[in-house]
Amino acid sequence: MTETKQRLTADARRQAVLDTACRVFSRSSYRGATTAEIAREAGISEPILYRHFGSKRDLFLACLDEAWATFRAESERAIAAAPDTCLGAIADAYMAKGKRLRVIDLWIQALTVSMEDKVIAAALRKQIREVHEFFAEIIRDGQHRGSIHADRDEVAEAWIFVAGGLLATIDSRLGGLLGDDLQRVRTERRRWMAGDAPQP
Repeated sequence: MTETKQRLTADARRQAVLDTACRVFSRSSYRGATTAEIAREAGISEPILYRHFGSKRDLFLACLDEAWATFRAESERAIAAAPDTCLGAIADAYMAKGKRLRVIDLWIQALTVSMEDKVIAAALRKQIREVHEFFAEIIRDGQHRGSIHADRDEVAEAWIFVAGGLLATIDSRLGGLLGDDLQRVRTERRRWMAGDAPQP
């Protein structure tokens, strides 16, 4: 163990473990990642890892929270910078090349174990609803400012935005399955939200 790691406070060590776990889970899976691997990459022993996180499940749930907190902070920066075009900027930032962690990557992993792990299933349901409400509020705000068409149903459109993130994540995981179609989807959604597309 290095001198720097020995000097970390308990909170800083916990965050270092969490950062490492997020990285390991994002490149592997809930079942495939092990606490031994995470501890090794964090430069600590498994007993030290378990002082901060009581179980692999606890660590994964903390990663879910961390991924959403990071994405939310990025989204709030995009809103502050350009509120009228923030949905597009958020989508662009979320799918940027080389991104270390995407919250929906962890959702996909959580789905694979949710049938047998009710704690993870409950946490996933809660987080997806939080994400949905966050984007529904962005859409409502855009409607009040006139940048999003007033006739759009903010609840439905927020679910479609979340579904678009899932589609984009699947595309990324499969090495660009959709090709140019993904950009076409995004372009049409932006036109629709702004009121430039004909109503179906």
